[in-house]
Amino acid sequence: MRLNSFTKILTFFLIICISFSMSAAEIWVSPKGNDKNTGTKENPLATVHMAMRKARELRRLKDASVKDGIRIIVMNGMYYLNEPLFVRPEDSGTAESPTTIEADVNARPIISGGIEIKNWTKSTTVINRLKKGAVWVADAPKKAGSIIDYRQLWVNGKKAVRAKNTAGTTMERILSWDHEEQTCWIPFKDKSVKFEPGMEMFIVQWWSNANLRIKNIEVQKDSAKLSFEEPESRIQSEHPWPAPWISKNNGNSAYFLNNAFSLLNEPGEWYLDKKNAKIYYIPRAGEEINSVTVTAPVLENLVEVKGTIDSPVHHFRFKGISFQYSNWLRPSLQGHVPLQSGLYLLDAYKLKQPGTPNQANLENQAWVGRPRAAVEVNYSNNIQFESCRFEHLASTGLDLNKGTNHNTVKGNLFKDIGGSAINVGIFSEEAFEAHLPLIIKDEREMCSDEVIADNLITNVTNEDWGTLGISAGFVRNITIEHNEISDVSYSGIAMGWGWTHTPNVMQNNKILGNKIHHYAKHLHDVSGIYTLSAQPGSRIEENYIDKVYNSPYAHDPFLWLYLYTDEGSEGFTIKNNWIAEKKILKNHNGPKGNIWEHNDPYVSTKIKDAAGIRVPYKDLEKEVVIDEKWGLQEMPKPYAIELIGSDFDIEKIKSTLVGFRIVGQELYQWKNHLVIYGKMNQPERTKRKLAGAFPSLEIKIYEDLVYDFQNFERCKDSKPASDWENVVLTANLPADEKLQKEYVEYHKTQFEKWPEVAKGFCNADFQQLQVFKKDRQLILIISIPKGENLDKLNPKTTQNNPRVDDWNSLMKKYQSGIDGTKPDETWIFLNKVEMK
Repeated sequence: MRLNSFTKILTFFLIICISFSMSAAEIWVSPKGNDKNTGTKENPLATVHMAMRKARELRRLKDASVKDGIRIIVMNGMYYLNEPLFVRPEDSGTAESPTTIEADVNARPIISGGIEIKNWTKSTTVINRLKKGAVWVADAPKKAGSIIDYRQLWVNGKKAVRAKNTAGTTMERILSWDHEEQTCWIPFKDKSVKFEPGMEMFIVQWWSNANLRIKNIEVQKDSAKLSFEEPESRIQSEHPWPAPWISKNNGNSAYFLNNAFSLLNEPGEWYLDKKNAKIYYIPRAGEEINSVTVTAPVLENLVEVKGTIDSPVHHFRFKGISFQYSNWLRPSLQGHVPLQSGLYLLDAYKLKQPGTPNQANLENQAWVGRPRAAVEVNYSNNIQFESCRFEHLASTGLDLNKGTNHNTVKGNLFKDIGGSAINVGIFSEEAFEAHLPLIIKDEREMCSDEVIADNLITNVTNEDWGTLGISAGFVRNITIEHNEISDVSYSGIAMGWGWTHTPNVMQNNKILGNKIHHYAKHLHDVSGIYTLSAQPGSRIEENYIDKVYNSPYAHDPFLWLYLYTDEGSEGFTIKNNWIAEKKILKNHNGPKGNIWEHNDPYVSTKIKDAAGIRVPYKDLEKEVVIDEKWGLQEMPKPYAIELIGSDFDIEKIKSTLVGFRIVGQELYQWKNHLVIYGKMNQPERTKRKLAGAFPSLEIKIYEDLVYDFQNFERCKDSKPASDWENVVLTANLPADEKLQKEYVEYHKTQFEKWPEVAKGFCNADFQQLQVFKKDRQLILIISIPKGENLDKLNPKTTQNNPRVDDWNSLMKKYQSGIDGTKPDETWIFLNKVEMK
């Protein structure tokens, strides 16, 4: 090197050091800057990469200006990346001197992994029977001479639709699936659809979906047989759960075909023609060719914060930064067949002889991989993301994976994301069977003590429907609190992995004060909050869960829940969660069990109002997405179904009812009468199923609720009990229809004309009292606190309340025993049938 060159470099470096000393370690970045500048506000750098390098040098040289930290201040504008930002151990700060990448005041800087596609023209030929000019065409962008591949496209920030064979949100149903041959038959009436290399099948499978690359389509009349590329062909047909289903009741698995030029026919659709290096787009109403910004994602990963087990990254912060336009190509290269939560199968099969050393009855073996994320964090602690935006991302938004602890994610927006907004913790390593408990030898590998708080998560999981708002694997001491989650395809929050009650690393996890609504948009077997495996000392408290989307293609239309403790779940305290109905599932929970208290709509409205995002981040609420055009689930209503006859195979009756998910389902019997009571959807459908299974029985639905006393509505300062016991009775009204009408009218006006009766029920602490009528027969449900006794409580209804005695005397003339009762018997008590 020549001497004068060395002198210039030394002088330049000294100027930088002096500048930093004078500006308290502020490094400025602007889209209009230059990486040869000094990095001051007046002479900013052009890239965050260079700012990080300069910050690293300040720490290496122990510059005095870093005493109170380093602030990399990013001005307003778009920053396109050619490679991910890599935060290394050498970039770490300290508690007293953190490094922060932050937005300038009132600025919204965007770190983008995308590329803008320009120079659109209108088609000059007829494409797919559309008129000339209806389709826009542009040259497909290239990098290093090769066409850039991507699976998403955004027009003015709104995601376009990869060309598919069904209109809008509609899907078709498969005809059959041959697991031995690894093929699928589908209806195929539209002969304009042509097989093209790269064409895919998107299929719904219980709690997940799969992306399958089509190898061939063999058309036979109005049907077609699909075969698929490897490795997904084998995995899709060998693995037992989740899999395609065939159902006469609810319809077969739904699907659509996509990514073919012949499918391009609807506004908002696009297609990348790799062979001819063209991209096609059909504009939506109002979009003008000269005023749109069309963006394709290029980089799969925008930021990687990565240390090692011995040298973690620490004390590094992001504040007010937007991360946008990430890519995810694995489904295009190897297909995508998830096990659960978007974790894709690498291998999976059903054991011919069930049972493993860990689980005696286990049949399912699976090894999974983890999808890429726009921002990935490994072996790092005291990292913070605050007031950032994660938008227009193909797969996971933020991933706190291995060896992460004491990190904070607060006050951020996660919106328009193809996968989960946040993944946190180890799930299964690729070499580690998914149903095994995680036991680690080095605690530094553990994900622990993370705080995820006050974030808005909305319109996520819109590509991989089986992902979640927040998905936590093997984690410890994690706190997920006061987030708002809406417009998701599957569940809101999932906590845990492994499907086992065997002790493992998980414990002391907390899900507190979150607001979850408008979920289950596409899938079922879903819940607002879902758990797996043993997690001693963990808490799920004071969350608000409401409004479940109605999925038109669900395998089980009734399997939607607010709280769901799944395989092996134990060690949780689950209490004071406001849910619109006690739609809860406890599936094969661990033997030590969980504590359940006050999870219902009677929880204090203060808890409901306090859930969700807190100050100072409440402005995020204006970004909430709710699909108003999408229907909501119909809430189950109370019904009684009576079976009359002698063919009472109780176990068969129970198994017949399983698929209807009756809330609070209980069975009561007296002689040849069996009553099913609970809250149901579509009781007529339940009746038809029972009639098919028991043709000799008479079956009646009691849907005329002539009286409904609810403690929380009628009793001052009511505090409904956490658990109830029901007492079920039946009687007849007189044959005289005039007397029947009088009885009904008395009950309709009782709260106004006989208020003392309801007061008596309040004194007795009756939780509810319902009277159903079918023809002249009545069924009475009296609900009392669990552990109480009706004989003990009933006298309290008349205590210092003679008006109730008058009521009871009046009602006697309207009541008589049903067939089979003794002359002096009126109301008959039915005995509860114990549910095994």
